[in-house]
Amino acid sequence: MAAVNVERMSLREINDLEAKIAKAKSAAREKAKSDIKDKIDRLIDGTGFTVAELYGFANRGRGRSKSAAKYANPENKNETWTGRGRKPNWLVARLKKGAKMEDFSI
Repeated sequence: MAAVNVERMSLREINDLEAKIAKAKSAAREKAKSDIKDKIDRLIDGTGFTVAELYGFANRGRGRSKSAAKYANPENKNETWTGRGRKPNWLVARLKKGAKMEDFSI
């Protein structure tokens, strides 16, 4: 590998070199990842196990599914609330006027 003297390079040449290095680094990382996946697949192949079973990670979602709306604004049925998180402004305003939560149940 040839030595690169960056002290003698112009800013444009340094920027070009930096872009080439970033591209090469990304390609090398993807190749290494692919090689490791291939090795793991060869090791697991025919055992009847999956990677998820061996390492114990399941669905990596948020852990909460989307909730159905439990409350709706009687004046505008498009405005709903699931009962989770902060109460919407339309509900807070109605509650301050004396309404009860049951009045908005779906």
